[in-house]
Amino acid sequence: MDSLPAPASRPTPVRRSEITSGGRPRRASGTGSVLGAILDHGPVARSTVARLTGLSPASVTGHCGQLLGRGLIRESEEVVGPRGLGRPHVPLEIDTARYLVAGAHIAVAHSTLSLMDLRGRIVAEDRQPHRETGAPEVLGDLAERLPRLIGAHAAGRTVLALGVATGHRVDPAAGTIVEHPQLGWRDVAVREHLARATGLPVHVDNHSRALARAEQMFGDVTTRSSAVLLFIGTVVDAAFATGGTVHRGPRAGAGSVGHLPVWPGRGAGAQEPCVCGRPGCLHAEVSEPAMVRRAAEQGLLVPTFGHLLDLALAGEPRAAGIFAHRAALVGRGAALLLDIFDPDVLVVVEPGVARIPECLAVLRAEVARHSLVCDDPQRAVVPGSFTGSVLATAGGAVALGALYADPLGSWPAPRAVP
Repeated sequence: MDSLPAPASRPTPVRRSEITSGGRPRRASGTGSVLGAILDHGPVARSTVARLTGLSPASVTGHCGQLLGRGLIRESEEVVGPRGLGRPHVPLEIDTARYLVAGAHIAVAHSTLSLMDLRGRIVAEDRQPHRETGAPEVLGDLAERLPRLIGAHAAGRTVLALGVATGHRVDPAAGTIVEHPQLGWRDVAVREHLARATGLPVHVDNHSRALARAEQMFGDVTTRSSAVLLFIGTVVDAAFATGGTVHRGPRAGAGSVGHLPVWPGRGAGAQEPCVCGRPGCLHAEVSEPAMVRRAAEQGLLVPTFGHLLDLALAGEPRAAGIFAHRAALVGRGAALLLDIFDPDVLVVVEPGVARIPECLAVLRAEVARHSLVCDDPQRAVVPGSFTGSVLATAGGAVALGALYADPLGSWPAPRAVP
């Protein structure tokens, strides 16, 4: 009788005691809370900041003095009470005239550099295709391009830091890209390399987590309490934010949702197996390369995903149908995430959903069909806030997230405030 095949070997499970602790999560500093309140509500009086943050008026005055000294906030014109009664107050607002942050997003085919002011507004953007895809070449190219972008667009403002975002697994604490399979990168010391090349403080994170933080800082107020952000591009991943923080996981692996099952199986029409060997995974079905392949199968020979999107926006029926099909599959993935996390809102970063109303309607209908907990997809499922500048926003948001979390940290020495 034939012997049974040996069972496939499995990796040794990690014991809880073997997981390196990241330490107790830090609460936002008092100064960070004050700066965040001014970002949300400015121009705003100190008394109102005290009420919003729960800090004493004396503490708020002290924190504001430090922020004014660093040039991160400024005083607006005095405002008097109703009908001239009451003591005049001097509102505070974010100062966007002194500082910028730089951002870099590393995609599979290109990289995007940006400059962003302290309110999250894009000042300048430069996207270039990779000449080489090796880590030294891509990082060297970013370091070479950044001074030119600053020289052309900073207009005398000081760049405080560089934020770097990309897909897949990124360890912000170590400043490394742990693994990016499509680029073939593993354990790349991005922070060390770019800090040495640019002379700037460098912060590194996954692009979904960066965009989730950007939504909290600058996006719709519905994302402030709890939100899941689902990013659909060449890379498919997600982030979960709650209570003002974005979950990373002890191994910086949170958000790896590319293998969520969204298709019943090959017999039901799945296009091809995923790299994991199983059909019907979210990444295999909805990533940008999958869309281009699906278009070719329908006789639309487009060179890039961008060309396919242009056709859909122009109303070409096959292209529009491909994006509607994508929205339906993304809706199934979104339903799973809504059931797992039950957030206040799920933000979908996908150009069809953002720019083609029919796609958003299809996605919400799939969520209504498949989610067990979401009873109002019209309210709970929304497109991202940064359509047209997603990649430029992601890199800058990494740096701004660090600044707003710790505004008195080791930033470059502030210029004298007149």
